[in-house]
Amino acid sequence: MNAPQLDALVASASDGIEFDGLSVSGNGPYTVGIVGESRAVEEAGLREFAEANPWLVSNWYYWTRVVGTGGARYDFLRWVERADERDVSERYEALSTGVSRSWGQLRITAELGEDGKRRYALRHVDDADNTDLEGYEDPLDARGLVKYDDRGRYRPLSTAPTLPTGWEYPDLSGEDLVRTVDFVYPATVANWHREREGELDVTHFRETAERQSGIYEIVSQLSVEEIEAAAETCCVDSQCLKRRMWDEDEEIDLDVERGDGEFPCREPCSLFITAARKFVTLGREETRRYEFELTPTEKEQVEEIIDAVAEGRTEEIREADMNEGANRYRARYLRARRMTEEGLSGTPTYPEDQEL
Repeated sequence: MNAPQLDALVASASDGIEFDGLSVSGNGPYTVGIVGESRAVEEAGLREFAEANPWLVSNWYYWTRVVGTGGARYDFLRWVERADERDVSERYEALSTGVSRSWGQLRITAELGEDGKRRYALRHVDDADNTDLEGYEDPLDARGLVKYDDRGRYRPLSTAPTLPTGWEYPDLSGEDLVRTVDFVYPATVANWHREREGELDVTHFRETAERQSGIYEIVSQLSVEEIEAAAETCCVDSQCLKRRMWDEDEEIDLDVERGDGEFPCREPCSLFITAARKFVTLGREETRRYEFELTPTEKEQVEEIIDAVAEGRTEEIREADMNEGANRYRARYLRARRMTEEGLSGTPTYPEDQEL
C-alpha cells in the first residue's frame, strides 16, 4: 500500500466511497466496511483498515484515479478482467496469473501491475502460446501492422478475419490498450459501449443508400431479396467480425444471420456499398439457358471450385489431394478437357455473336 493511495482514501472519505465492496465515509471518525459490514474508526484506524485490505484500496484507486469511472474505456477495461463476474479478491487472484479475453481476433490479457495497477498484453488469438513474437510499444504502430494479411494482401476491411500474426504488445497501460485496439478495429469499443448503454445509433440500408451519389446511386435499386443475398455474402462471421445491427429499414428485418461478434455494426460499410453497386449490375442481366457437356463428377467439381473460392479455401488445398475438386491439378485437367476458345464445354457466352 503506497502513501498516495492512503492519502487519497482519507481525502475522499468525506465524500463517501462505495466501490467494489469497499465502503468508507465520514470526516473523523470514519465508517469503514467491506460488503455491508462496517465499524467506526479514527484516522489511524482507517489507515490500519487500508493496510489490512490493500487489494480493496488499490482496486478503488486504480479504477477511480487512474482509469476514471464511466465511459467506454472504463467499461471496456472492466469487461476485460470480468469485473461484473467476480469480487475483488477473486479478480486479484485471477489477475496474478493473467485474465484473457478475445476481441475479434485479438487476445487481450490483463495482469496485476505495481500498486494494483493493471498491465495489458495484446496479440493475435492464434499466437496465444507463441513465444517468438515481434514486440511493440507505440499504439500507432498497429496501423501498419494490420494493413496486410499474412499472405501480404491488402486488407480493405479492418474487421475482416484476416488479422496478421507474429506481433505483440507485451506491456500496455489501460489507456494505450484501448488506443491500440481502436487502431486495429476502429470505433468498435465506442460502438460496443453505446450498445451497452442503449445509445447505439443504427443507420439502415435504405437510409444509407439514399445518401449515395454518383456511380453509387444505383445501390438503392436493390430489392430486399438482393440485399439479403449481399448481406449473406459480406456480413457473416467468415467475412466480417462485426455483428450486423442494421436491416433494410426500421420496419423490415433481413432474413440473414447477424453474426456472433462482440462489437456491433451500426451501418452498411463502404466495402458493402461498393459490392452492392456491382451486385446491382450483375442482378440486372437477363438469364440465359446454356447447355454443357459434363460428367456428373465434373459438374460437382465445378460446384466445389465455386465453394472453395467463395470461402477462401483455395490456399489450404494440398496439391497432392486429388480427391478435392478444387485441387489445382484437377482444375487444370478440367480446363484441358472441357474449355475451348468458345468457353466451357465449347458453349459460347453469346451464341448470337458466333452466327455473325
